[in-house]
Amino acid sequence: MPDSSTASSIWQSNTAASHWRSLWQLDPAVTFLNHGSFGACPIAVLEEQQQLRSRLEREPVRFFAEELEGLLDAARQTLAAFVGAVPDDLVFVPNATAGVNTVLRSLCQSPQPQLKAGDELLTTNHEYNACRNALNFAAEVSGATVVIAQVPYPIQAPEQVVDSVLARVSGRTKLVLLDHVTSQTALILPIQAIAQALSQQGIPLLVDGAHAPGMMPLNLQELGATYYTGNCHKWLCAPKGAAFLSVQPEQRSQLRPLSISHGANSPRCDRSRFQLEFDWTGTDDPTAYLCVPQAIAWMGSLLPGGWPELMAANHAKVLAARTLLSQALQLPLPAPEDMIGSMATLPLPAGSVETLYQELCDRQIQVPIVPWQGETNRLLRISAQLYNTLDDYERLANALDALSVSAALP
Repeated sequence: MPDSSTASSIWQSNTAASHWRSLWQLDPAVTFLNHGSFGACPIAVLEEQQQLRSRLEREPVRFFAEELEGLLDAARQTLAAFVGAVPDDLVFVPNATAGVNTVLRSLCQSPQPQLKAGDELLTTNHEYNACRNALNFAAEVSGATVVIAQVPYPIQAPEQVVDSVLARVSGRTKLVLLDHVTSQTALILPIQAIAQALSQQGIPLLVDGAHAPGMMPLNLQELGATYYTGNCHKWLCAPKGAAFLSVQPEQRSQLRPLSISHGANSPRCDRSRFQLEFDWTGTDDPTAYLCVPQAIAWMGSLLPGGWPELMAANHAKVLAARTLLSQALQLPLPAPEDMIGSMATLPLPAGSVETLYQELCDRQIQVPIVPWQGETNRLLRISAQLYNTLDDYERLANALDALSVSAALP
C-alpha cells in the first residue's frame, strides 16, 4: 500500500466525487465518514439482489430445492478465490459475529466439549465488544477463564502486538481470539506472525476479520489461522447479511452451525457434512450471499487497476485525512502507517462520547466517536471509501474545531 507521500494525488475533483457518490444511495446531505461500521451497498449490487429475490419469489420451491445449492457453490468459489481460501473450507454465515459465536459454541457445547474448567481463552483489550461477550459466554459455560493481553495504544510497531499476545500464552491456553482489524482503534494486527507462533504450540487461533475483506489483500491459506470469519457487507460492499467462515480441514468436523437443521442427518455422501449443515440452516433470504460475486466484480471494475488500486487509494486517502485532522486539531498520530488500512483513529481530549457524537450528527456529519479505556476516554475513527472527498474531512475538522475539540486546549 502507498505511504502518505502519495496521498496528495488521491483527492478527486468535485465532478468526480459526485459521480462516485451517485453510485450509492447515501444521503447527499450527510457527510458520511463511517463506511467501516456497516458498509454501504452500491445501487448496482442492490439491483442484482432484487433480481435474485424476484427469481426466488416466482418459484420458491424450485429456487430453494433445485437452484440454491449450485448458486451457493458458485458464490463460494468466487469468494474463496478473492480471500485466498479453499472453497471446501468456506461456508456462508450472516455476519462475523455469527462466525465467532459458531466456533465458540461448538467448542464449548458439542457432545465432546473442547473447553473445560481451568482452560484459558486469550484475547486483547482491543477485541470487539460483541465478540468479547461471546468469549465471556463460552468461558461461563465451560468454566474457562478469559485472559486479556494488553496491547498498547498509541502503538509504535506491530511487534508490540506479537509480544503482548505471546507473553500471555500459557500451558492452559486453549484458544486465542483476535481481530484482524480492530474496531475501536482501527489497527491491522500482525495475524500471520501470531498464527505461526501459536501453531508451533498447537494452539488454535480464531480471527474476527470483520473489516478485512476488501480493505486489504487476503490469502487465508498463507495467513494460517485455524478459524477465520469475515464480513462481505463492509469493504466488499455486498448486501447486509453476507459473511463467511473459513475453517481448516482438521477442525471442520468439530463445528456445528448455530441452527441445527436437515443437514445433521442427511444421507448424502456427495458433499461434506460441513457444507450440508451450514448451507441449509432453515428458510431465510440467501440473496445477500449470492450477490457477493457481483459486489466483488462491480467494485473491482471501478478503477483501472481493479481491487489493488481501490485498496491502495482508500489507504492513501485515510492517511491523508488522518494527517489533515491531526494537524488541524493538534492531535498526535497514534499508530504507524503500516498498521492502517482504510480506517484510522485519533485520540481526542477526554470528554463525553455521546455528546460529541450527537453534536456532529446535528451538523450532518456521520463519524463514530469510540469509547476507549486508555490515555483518553474517546477516539475519533474515520473511514475512507471511493466516494469520500477532501471536503468531507475538512468539514469534520472545522466542526471539531468549532466544538473546541483540540489537543491544544486544557
